Amino acid sequence: MSDNKVSTLIEGLGGIVGVKAGMTQVFGEKGESFAVTVIDLQQATVTQIKNKEKDGYVAVKVGMLSKKEKNTSKSETGSLKALNLKEGFKYYKEFRMSDSAKLEGVEVGATLSPEFLKVGDFVDLTSICKGKGFQGNMKRYHFAGGHKTHGASVSHRSLGSIGNRADPGKVFKGKKMPGQMGNVKTTIQNVKVVAVDKENGLLLVHGSVPGPKSGIVVVRRSVKKVGK
Repeated sequence: MSDNKVSTLIEGLGGIVGVKAGMTQVFGEKGESFAVTVIDLQQATVTQIKNKEKDGYVAVKVGMLSKKEKNTSKSETGSLKALNLKEGFKYYKEFRMSDSAKLEGVEVGATLSPEFLKVGDFVDLTSICKGKGFQGNMKRYHFAGGHKTHGASVSHRSLGSIGNRADPGKVFKGKKMPGQMGNVKTTIQNVKVVAVDKENGLLLVHGSVPGPKSGIVVVRRSVKKVGK
């Protein structure tokens, strides 16, 4: 496996993968405190390089969090052997790039480097938010609920009217109703980078990040670039 570092300053990439380690607080120069989320920038290994001629688009696929050989499927093991990689990964992420992106020097087995991250920059964070299961409207959409008095007995947390009678005679699609809550991919934009510890592979960003501890977080350069 190659030991060289691949800069994520490659045109169109500008991203790296980490694990949410938890939250803490840091203090500024004037003594003010900031709530920050710590992201452990795990080693991300390039497992595949896709090109326009063979795959129809340009992308770099990386793997993170290695797993034991006994937990690797036969198909994945065969793919890894063809790429001269010894171990599989629990998580794979594909960074798609523009067709004009230059990938000279990028090879399978290299690891991504967080060189694009600097204090004061803004990044976009993508992760899977916590799953809440099947929930009602008061929890899912913050409905106020029904009357607590005036004869109301079993309708305190009920949904209420969801449509009319003969006209339209149906419930419109998209109506806010009870259902599965959470466990979806969520992106928060323009999150400020508070500190970067490249030696220990730690990234501190301002505020909270969706998802539980040990959840996968994809860090990209901000698209809207607010504050730059």
